Amino acid sequence: MRYTVKISYSGAGFCGWQKQPSDPSVQECLEIALGKLLGAETPVIGAGRTDTGVNAIAYVACFDGPEGLVAEDICYKLNAILPRSVAVSELFPAGDEFHPRFDARRREYTYFIHRAKDPFVEAWSWQCGWPELDFEAMNRAAEALLGTHDFSCFEKKGGDNKTSICTVTEARWVPYTPTHVGVMGPVIGCPAFATAEPYWYFRISADRFLRNMVRAIVGTLIDIGRGKRSPDSIQALLESGDRSSAGESVPGHALFLSKVEY
Repeated sequence: MRYTVKISYSGAGFCGWQKQPSDPSVQECLEIALGKLLGAETPVIGAGRTDTGVNAIAYVACFDGPEGLVAEDICYKLNAILPRSVAVSELFPAGDEFHPRFDARRREYTYFIHRAKDPFVEAWSWQCGWPELDFEAMNRAAEALLGTHDFSCFEKKGGDNKTSICTVTEARWVPYTPTHVGVMGPVIGCPAFATAEPYWYFRISADRFLRNMVRAIVGTLIDIGRGKRSPDSIQALLESGDRSSAGESVPGHALFLSKVEY
């Protein structure tokens, strides 16, 4: 019987979701835990790859197991076996033909940045401390990403995809307030926190994503915010298909696969 499992994980310490010959992966970690619990080798299929260090919330995977598994019992026992960096939140039966990667209709990624040093978000957010970032220009540029395009210019080579065409339905920068700031106030003694909106996230949704695509898009939009590129340059960049003309990829630890819809 096929089961769907939802997990959340910190990407720190993993080479990403997919199993690799010599590096620890989330997929391998979950397969080992299921094997111990069910007493048999249990392959797991995931909703897609994530890069080294990238995090996920409610990531969807599936496996075949014996009938009659009790969701609450399995989740409890899996969480006892899995490391603290991986948590199971749901388990439920799925159709025998369900495939978490190919059946997904929409995926969402979220990238976090902070504008001044803050030790309480450092593990999950990228400190982007340039004196000025024009978020209005960055959002104007992000609008050019909407729709169906060839995103080769943001793709790291070496993927197994047959096409680089994706349909983006959302792409925007949004200010937010971290929990610790809302509860206790800003970090003391840091004058940069006196400026407006020091915390931001970039959210992008699409039917599919290419290898390293989100991190390259964020790096390019940061260049626009710094004034190194024009907001109007995105269209020409998409048409060029040239990865070397886009911005550098930003670090992976601040990126979350935040939603998968079917």
